[in-house]
Amino acid sequence: MSGHSKWATTKRHKAAVDAKRGKLFSILSKEITIAVRDGGKDPEFNPRLRTIIQKAKAANMPADNVKKAMQKGTGEIPGVVIEELIYEGYGPGGIGLIVEVTTDNKNRTVSEVRSTFGKCGGNLAGSGALAFNFQRKGQFIIDRAKITEDKLMEIVLENGAEDVRTEEEYFEVLCAVADYDILAGALEKVGIEADSSELAYVPNNTIAIEDEETARKILRMVERLEDLEDVKNVFGNYDIPEEIMKKIGEE
Repeated sequence: MSGHSKWATTKRHKAAVDAKRGKLFSILSKEITIAVRDGGKDPEFNPRLRTIIQKAKAANMPADNVKKAMQKGTGEIPGVVIEELIYEGYGPGGIGLIVEVTTDNKNRTVSEVRSTFGKCGGNLAGSGALAFNFQRKGQFIIDRAKITEDKLMEIVLENGAEDVRTEEEYFEVLCAVADYDILAGALEKVGIEADSSELAYVPNNTIAIEDEETARKILRMVERLEDLEDVKNVFGNYDIPEEIMKKIGEE
Protein backbone atom coordinates (compact mmCIF):
# COMPACT_ATOMS: atom_id res chain seq x y z
CA MET A 1 0.00 0.00 0.00
CA SER A 2 1.38 3.38 -0.93
CA GLY A 3 1.77 6.05 1.72
CA HIS A 4 -1.21 7.88 0.24
CA SER A 5 -3.51 4.89 0.51
CA LYS A 6 -2.15 4.09 3.98
CA TRP A 7 -2.90 7.64 5.16
CA ALA A 8 -6.41 7.62 3.70
CA THR A 9 -7.15 4.17 5.06
CA THR A 10 -5.85 5.15 8.50
CA LYS A 11 -8.24 8.10 8.64
CA ARG A 12 -11.09 5.96 7.33
CA HIS A 13 -10.62 3.39 10.09
CA LYS A 14 -10.27 5.84 13.00
CA ALA A 15 -14.05 6.04 13.42
CA ALA A 16 -14.17 2.29 14.08
CA VAL A 17 -11.35 2.20 16.64
CA ASP A 18 -13.58 1.73 19.67
CA ALA A 19 -15.47 -1.13 18.07
CA LYS A 20 -12.19 -2.91 17.33
CA ARG A 21 -10.47 -2.15 20.62
CA GLY A 22 -10.96 -5.68 21.94
CA LYS A 23 -9.29 -7.14 18.87
CA LEU A 24 -6.46 -4.60 19.10
CA PHE A 25 -5.76 -5.61 22.69
CA SER A 26 -5.72 -9.27 21.62
CA ILE A 27 -3.20 -8.61 18.84
CA LEU A 28 -1.00 -6.47 21.11
CA SER A 29 -1.08 -9.15 23.82
CA LYS A 30 0.13 -11.77 21.35
CA GLU A 31 2.88 -9.46 20.10
CA ILE A 32 4.04 -8.73 23.65
CA THR A 33 4.14 -12.45 24.43
CA ILE A 34 6.20 -13.17 21.31
CA ALA A 35 8.55 -10.24 21.95
CA VAL A 36 9.22 -11.38 25.53
CA ARG A 37 9.64 -15.00 24.45
CA ASP A 38 12.19 -14.06 21.79
CA GLY A 39 14.02 -11.16 23.44
CA GLY A 40 13.41 -11.12 27.19
CA LYS A 41 11.12 -9.11 29.46
CA ASP A 42 13.28 -6.00 29.96
CA PRO A 43 12.13 -3.28 27.51
CA GLU A 44 15.46 -1.49 27.92
CA PHE A 45 17.24 -4.39 26.23
CA ASN A 46 14.36 -5.49 24.00
CA PRO A 47 13.57 -2.75 21.45
CA ARG A 48 10.71 -4.70 19.92
CA LEU A 49 9.02 -5.09 23.30
CA ARG A 50 9.59 -1.43 24.09
CA THR A 51 7.89 -0.35 20.86
CA ILE A 52 4.89 -2.65 21.38
CA ILE A 53 4.44 -1.44 24.95
CA GLN A 54 4.41 2.13 23.63
CA LYS A 55 1.64 1.14 21.21
CA ALA A 56 -0.26 -0.55 24.03
CA LYS A 57 -0.08 2.62 26.13
CA ALA A 58 -1.23 4.73 23.18
CA ALA A 59 -4.22 2.39 22.79
CA ASN A 60 -5.00 2.66 26.53
CA MET A 61 -4.51 -1.06 26.99
CA PRO A 62 -4.88 -1.95 30.70
CA ALA A 63 -1.57 -2.48 32.49
CA ASP A 64 -2.83 -5.82 33.81
CA ASN A 65 -3.27 -7.07 30.23
CA VAL A 66 0.31 -6.08 29.43
CA LYS A 67 1.60 -7.82 32.58
CA LYS A 68 -0.24 -11.07 31.80
CA ALA A 69 0.99 -11.06 28.19
CA MET A 70 4.58 -10.64 29.44
CA GLN A 71 4.12 -13.47 31.94
CA LYS A 72 2.96 -15.75 29.13
CA GLY A 73 6.14 -14.86 27.27
CA THR A 74 8.35 -15.78 30.21
CA GLY A 75 6.40 -18.95 30.92
CA GLU A 76 5.12 -17.73 34.29
CA ILE A 77 1.61 -18.22 32.91
CA PRO A 78 1.25 -21.37 30.79
CA GLY A 79 -0.27 -20.72 27.40
CA VAL A 80 -0.66 -21.98 23.88
CA VAL A 81 2.05 -21.51 21.26
CA ILE A 82 1.61 -18.30 19.27
CA GLU A 83 2.95 -18.12 15.72
CA GLU A 84 3.61 -15.19 13.40
CA LEU A 85 2.62 -16.05 9.83
CA ILE A 86 2.31 -14.32 6.47
CA TYR A 87 -0.27 -15.09 3.78
CA GLU A 88 -0.12 -13.77 0.23
CA GLY A 89 -2.94 -13.39 -2.27
CA TYR A 90 -4.61 -11.46 -5.05
CA GLY A 91 -7.52 -9.05 -4.80
CA PRO A 92 -9.83 -7.10 -7.13
CA GLY A 93 -8.08 -5.38 -10.01
CA GLY A 94 -5.19 -7.85 -9.84
CA ILE A 95 -3.64 -6.21 -6.78
CA GLY A 96 -1.35 -8.16 -4.46
CA LEU A 97 -1.94 -8.37 -0.72
CA ILE A 98 0.26 -9.53 2.14
CA VAL A 99 -1.59 -10.46 5.33
CA GLU A 100 0.29 -10.61 8.64
CA VAL A 101 -1.22 -12.70 11.43
CA THR A 102 -0.44 -13.75 14.98
CA THR A 103 -2.31 -16.92 15.85
CA ASP A 104 -2.61 -19.80 18.27
CA ASN A 105 -4.51 -21.89 15.71
CA LYS A 106 -2.97 -21.97 12.24
CA ASN A 107 -5.71 -24.11 10.70
CA ARG A 108 -8.46 -21.76 11.85
CA THR A 109 -6.60 -18.70 10.64
CA VAL A 110 -5.74 -19.94 7.15
CA SER A 111 -9.34 -21.09 6.69
CA GLU A 112 -10.69 -17.66 7.64
CA VAL A 113 -8.17 -15.80 5.47
CA ARG A 114 -8.80 -18.05 2.44
CA SER A 115 -12.57 -17.72 2.85
CA THR A 116 -12.36 -13.92 3.02
CA PHE A 117 -10.22 -13.75 -0.11
CA GLY A 118 -12.73 -15.92 -1.96
CA LYS A 119 -15.81 -14.02 -0.79
CA CYS A 120 -14.24 -10.71 -1.84
CA GLY A 121 -13.30 -11.75 -5.36
CA GLY A 122 -9.69 -12.70 -4.72
CA ASN A 123 -7.68 -15.84 -4.12
CA LEU A 124 -4.97 -16.97 -1.74
CA ALA A 125 -1.58 -17.60 -3.36
CA GLY A 126 1.36 -19.78 -2.41
CA SER A 127 4.19 -18.65 -0.17
CA GLY A 128 6.60 -16.35 -2.03
CA ALA A 129 4.21 -15.59 -4.87
CA LEU A 130 4.11 -11.88 -4.03
CA ALA A 131 6.67 -11.15 -1.33
CA PHE A 132 9.41 -10.39 -3.87
CA ASN A 133 7.36 -7.38 -4.99
CA PHE A 134 7.63 -5.82 -1.52
CA GLN A 135 10.41 -4.56 0.77
CA ARG A 136 10.28 -4.83 4.54
CA LYS A 137 10.62 -1.30 5.93
CA GLY A 138 9.87 0.77 8.97
CA GLN A 139 7.04 3.12 7.99
CA PHE A 140 5.75 6.19 9.83
CA ILE A 141 2.72 8.20 8.66
CA ILE A 142 2.54 11.61 10.37
CA ASP A 143 -0.10 14.32 10.04
CA ARG A 144 1.50 17.51 8.70
CA ALA A 145 -0.30 19.51 11.38
CA LYS A 146 1.95 17.91 14.01
CA ILE A 147 5.35 19.12 12.83
CA THR A 148 7.01 21.28 10.19
CA GLU A 149 8.82 19.65 7.31
CA ASP A 150 12.16 21.18 8.28
CA LYS A 151 11.91 20.00 11.89
CA LEU A 152 10.85 16.49 10.83
CA MET A 153 13.74 16.27 8.37
CA GLU A 154 16.18 17.32 11.06
CA ILE A 155 14.96 14.61 13.43
CA VAL A 156 14.49 11.65 11.13
CA LEU A 157 17.52 12.05 8.87
CA GLU A 158 19.75 11.97 11.94
CA ASN A 159 18.07 8.78 13.15
CA GLY A 160 18.12 6.37 10.24
CA ALA A 161 15.43 7.58 7.84
CA GLU A 162 16.03 6.49 4.24
CA ASP A 163 13.24 8.46 2.60
CA VAL A 164 10.79 11.20 3.55
CA ARG A 165 7.80 11.81 1.32
CA THR A 166 5.88 15.03 1.73
CA GLU A 167 2.22 14.97 0.73
CA GLU A 168 -0.59 17.49 1.04
CA GLU A 169 -1.84 16.21 4.41
CA TYR A 170 0.88 13.96 5.77
CA PHE A 171 4.52 12.90 5.79
CA GLU A 172 5.63 9.34 5.09
CA VAL A 173 8.97 8.33 6.61
CA LEU A 174 10.67 5.07 5.61
CA CYS A 175 13.67 3.41 7.23
CA ALA A 176 15.49 0.09 7.38
CA VAL A 177 14.04 -2.48 9.78
CA ALA A 178 17.18 -2.23 11.93
CA ASP A 179 16.60 1.51 12.43
CA TYR A 180 12.88 1.33 13.22
CA ASP A 181 13.22 1.38 17.01
CA ILE A 182 15.81 4.17 16.88
CA LEU A 183 13.54 6.34 14.75
CA ALA A 184 10.47 5.55 16.84
CA GLY A 185 12.37 6.55 19.96
CA ALA A 186 13.55 9.80 18.39
CA LEU A 187 9.99 10.80 17.48
CA GLU A 188 8.72 9.85 20.93
CA LYS A 189 11.46 11.95 22.55
CA VAL A 190 10.17 15.12 20.84
CA GLY A 191 6.52 14.24 21.52
CA ILE A 192 5.51 13.33 17.97
CA GLU A 193 3.01 10.46 17.80
CA ALA A 194 2.78 8.92 14.34
CA ASP A 195 -0.73 8.31 13.00
CA SER A 196 0.57 4.96 11.77
CA SER A 197 3.84 3.34 12.83
CA GLU A 198 4.85 -0.19 11.90
CA LEU A 199 7.19 -2.59 10.19
CA ALA A 200 5.48 -2.60 6.83
CA TYR A 201 5.71 -4.39 3.52
CA VAL A 202 6.25 -1.49 1.13
CA PRO A 203 5.57 -2.29 -2.55
CA ASN A 204 8.30 -1.75 -5.12
CA ASN A 205 5.60 -0.61 -7.56
CA THR A 206 1.92 0.17 -7.15
CA ILE A 207 -1.14 -0.40 -9.30
CA ALA A 208 -3.19 2.77 -9.81
CA ILE A 209 -6.87 2.07 -9.16
CA GLU A 210 -8.83 4.54 -11.25
CA ASP A 211 -12.18 2.68 -11.20
CA GLU A 212 -14.37 3.65 -8.26
CA GLU A 213 -16.14 0.28 -7.99
CA THR A 214 -12.84 -1.60 -7.97
CA ALA A 215 -11.59 0.75 -5.24
CA ARG A 216 -14.67 -0.04 -3.17
CA LYS A 217 -14.11 -3.77 -3.57
CA ILE A 218 -10.48 -3.44 -2.51
CA LEU A 219 -11.30 -1.38 0.58
CA ARG A 220 -14.11 -3.76 1.50
CA MET A 221 -11.74 -6.72 1.19
CA VAL A 222 -9.01 -5.07 3.28
CA GLU A 223 -11.53 -4.13 5.98
CA ARG A 224 -12.92 -7.67 6.16
CA LEU A 225 -9.44 -9.12 6.41
CA GLU A 226 -8.52 -6.64 9.15
CA ASP A 227 -11.68 -7.60 11.04
CA LEU A 228 -10.48 -11.20 11.38
CA GLU A 229 -9.41 -11.97 14.94
CA ASP A 230 -5.85 -13.05 14.14
CA VAL A 231 -4.99 -10.53 11.42
CA LYS A 232 -2.45 -7.98 12.52
CA ASN A 233 -1.92 -6.06 9.29
CA VAL A 234 -2.76 -6.02 5.59
CA PHE A 235 -0.42 -4.53 2.99
CA GLY A 236 -1.09 -4.08 -0.72
CA ASN A 237 0.53 -2.80 -3.90
CA TYR A 238 -2.37 -0.52 -4.84
CA ASP A 239 -2.80 3.24 -4.91
CA ILE A 240 -6.27 4.77 -4.88
CA PRO A 241 -6.42 8.43 -6.02
CA GLU A 242 -7.27 10.96 -3.34
CA GLU A 243 -10.48 12.09 -5.04
CA ILE A 244 -11.87 8.54 -5.05
CA MET A 245 -10.88 7.97 -1.42
CA LYS A 246 -12.57 11.22 -0.41
CA LYS A 247 -15.74 10.33 -2.28
CA ILE A 248 -15.95 6.91 -0.67
CA GLY A 249 -15.07 8.32 2.74
CA GLU A 250 -17.86 10.89 2.58
CA GLU A 251 -20.55 8.25 2.05
